[in-house]
Amino acid sequence: MKILFVVPYPTGKAASQRFRFEQYYALLDKQGFAYEIRPFLSDEVWKILYLPGKFLQKAAGILGGILRRFLLLFKLSGYDYVFIHREASPIGPPFFEYIAAKLLKKKIIYDFDDAIWIPNYSEANSFFSFLKGYANVKHICSYAWKISCGNDYLCQWASEYNKNVVYNPTTIDTVNHHNRIKNLSDRPFVIGWTGSHSTVRYLNELIPVIAELEQEFDFEFHVISDLPPEFELKSLRFIKWKKETEIEDLLRFHVGVMPLMDDKWARGKCGFKALQYMSLGIPALVSPVGVNTRIVDPGINGYICKNEDEWKKSLRELLSNQALWQEMSKNTRTKIENEYSVNSNSENFLKLFSLP
Repeated sequence: MKILFVVPYPTGKAASQRFRFEQYYALLDKQGFAYEIRPFLSDEVWKILYLPGKFLQKAAGILGGILRRFLLLFKLSGYDYVFIHREASPIGPPFFEYIAAKLLKKKIIYDFDDAIWIPNYSEANSFFSFLKGYANVKHICSYAWKISCGNDYLCQWASEYNKNVVYNPTTIDTVNHHNRIKNLSDRPFVIGWTGSHSTVRYLNELIPVIAELEQEFDFEFHVISDLPPEFELKSLRFIKWKKETEIEDLLRFHVGVMPLMDDKWARGKCGFKALQYMSLGIPALVSPVGVNTRIVDPGINGYICKNEDEWKKSLRELLSNQALWQEMSKNTRTKIENEYSVNSNSENFLKLFSLP
């Protein structure tokens, strides 16, 4: 059996691709599947995608991607399955998906881990936002043979357009990548957050809490991202995200935070930050939005914080009680290994390529 992965970004660059299917390539090899990966963006365009300006280079890259998608249609006869992550093309109508499913009768497995039918874009790429086909998502769902969604909220939405929906959680490779545990004796104490510039806005709720706790405790607040945040805190340490140092940088955390606003976009998120933290032995403090309440067990491997007072209370407890923090740290990885690891989800992932 041969699988064609039709994806937005080059291999190894984007978290959604890395943690939803790229880390299963070795499993597909072992099971005897053949596969090829066809990204929409080239490596060169990926490097400038989130930089301000560079309109002509971005436009040329998008046109090149559309041309590659058109030419790819003539090669689909050689594949048994077409796995599409998010969309074949970020702009325009879903011509690729329609032709592949309706005319060429290909088995499309449609995968997404965000509420991608809701407009959400960075300022750097706001010019292109009017070209994005957010309404395409429901059409692609109806064309698909199977739909792979990262949480229950996404599954419920997709089931309005297709009855063959599979809950396929975002997972962590606890053997080959997130395979280390936080050193319980590390100092200074670090509260940390990781994410892209497009989601750093969710930290706004937490900034007053951090500022107040700075007056009581000695700690550092690490932000790992592609761009430095604009808020000012004396405890702030910005760390530029790099794949090569990702694990080492995360292991400096004693507590990982994941604040979210309770809106439709946030409900579609798949708890990736919490999964990363907990896989490394780092307790997770999260907002009660979407899948977060399914991942974190309050008082055991983290806390669920509904408001500013609960964020303050939870962080204060862990800052002032080392024994409590150490006990939580010991409980985190077990949850990930049992429910959100590549090993625990391998059979479920392989079912995407079998008959319903």
